[in-house]
Amino acid sequence: MSVWAVLAAAGSGERLGADRPKAFVRLGDRPLLAESLERLDASEWVDAIVVAAPPGWEEPAILLAEELGCGKGSSCVTGGATRSDSVRNALAEVPDDAVAVLVHDSARPLLDDAVIERVLTALNEGWDGAVPALPVADTVKRVDGERVVETLNRSALRAAQTPQAFVAEILRRALLSGSEPQLGWTDCSAAVESQGGRVKVVEGDPRLLKITDASDLEHVASLLP
Repeated sequence: MSVWAVLAAAGSGERLGADRPKAFVRLGDRPLLAESLERLDASEWVDAIVVAAPPGWEEPAILLAEELGCGKGSSCVTGGATRSDSVRNALAEVPDDAVAVLVHDSARPLLDDAVIERVLTALNEGWDGAVPALPVADTVKRVDGERVVETLNRSALRAAQTPQAFVAEILRRALLSGSEPQLGWTDCSAAVESQGGRVKVVEGDPRLLKITDASDLEHVASLLP
């Protein structure tokens, strides 16, 4: 099937305290964006890639793809004010005949091809979408202000990661015609779920850590080959 990858890379990265967007901070000896871009390009499961770059950083993203020799890079779009907006902008570049869309965050650079295989295999099984996730190790409390309202059963909870895979038509319909909640969707799965889509949870990867602050960046850099 024709699989297009959307690489969401438009985050500001304010909590990193850097002088540039998160996708262009240094991870090791190159920009953070390079790691996910190179791994998606090398995957036999991915046919083409659309990057949603920070406003004003479209050209550097294109030049980086060229420097890496990424032949699957189809286009680079300007990211939006929210993650959902960025994915919508990128989806506009995905052709109507695409069968599946893989959405990945550049903030999770240690992408393993086995995770891509797991989420796409779920689509072949008839699911509308698939997300990699890990069991929640901590006890989770639901609170109202400072008061604990409920202690949740963590055996039924999972921490979702990316890449997430979706039937292209279903994701497009969810993001383009759905009514986004006031607080926004925190991942594409939430949009598909809101439209009644069936999303499967598959095994995640402990190495798919999300970079949020400087300590995360240092830790992930230590895990690079």
